Amino acid sequence: MELGIIAGSGIYAMQGFHIKEEREIVTPFGEPSDRYRIVEIEGIVTAFLNRHGPSHIIPPHMINYRANIWGFKELGVERIISISAVGGIADNMNPGDIVLPDQIIDITSGRSSTFYDGPEVVHIDFTEPYCLEMRDAIIKAGLKAGVLLIDKGTYICTNGPRLESRAEIKAYRALGAHVVGMTGMPEACLSRELGLCFAGLSVITNYAAGIGKARLTTTEVLETMRGSTSRLKSLLKEACLLIPQKRSCACKDVLKEAKMSD
Repeated sequence: MELGIIAGSGIYAMQGFHIKEEREIVTPFGEPSDRYRIVEIEGIVTAFLNRHGPSHIIPPHMINYRANIWGFKELGVERIISISAVGGIADNMNPGDIVLPDQIIDITSGRSSTFYDGPEVVHIDFTEPYCLEMRDAIIKAGLKAGVLLIDKGTYICTNGPRLESRAEIKAYRALGAHVVGMTGMPEACLSRELGLCFAGLSVITNYAAGIGKARLTTTEVLETMRGSTSRLKSLLKEACLLIPQKRSCACKDVLKEAKMSD
């Protein structure tokens, strides 16, 4: 199994794709958010996971991120596409847009963000948090599927579950953030620690606080995500065909010279 897909708000199953089976996995770090659904997309067997569990019962700050990513590894997954709902900060990003981030800022706290709590100490290179090879394939998939993508941007990850204040969004904008979400980290760095390729697809479901005039609601988030399902499916179908079977990126070799010696 080569590809894993993890999704959250508004996308709890990829309707229209054939589910071959479901697998329950217990990891050294506890239980993942849900069962992994083994799905076939364009002849490619993939593993799909609901980030927030069945019926969206796990808030972003309580997700067992380590178990989720470890479970993909146990299934034999080498690449993960993470789909998430985000708020738009940049002027050129509007609700309904799909962004393929190339950078990330982590301001979360209290989350288990490494598999290496000691005695082994590891410092991974995170200069490019998203796999360059996967990003290139997804950009090509968007062109082939006719799905418009904003092919770069910085995702800033907050703790949640509350939404942000106007002043916070102003500060994030000054930091260079283009979109704001609650789940991008530690998914990205945990995937890197396990040598997995990782790419994010961020659906802008609303303007971030103070950017738009309307009050922020979860209804808007869910409706926009559901309205984006058809485009996401088309994009994933093409991406499955265009992502190279053999990895030639640096993700798989991240642990070389990353471990501290005595």
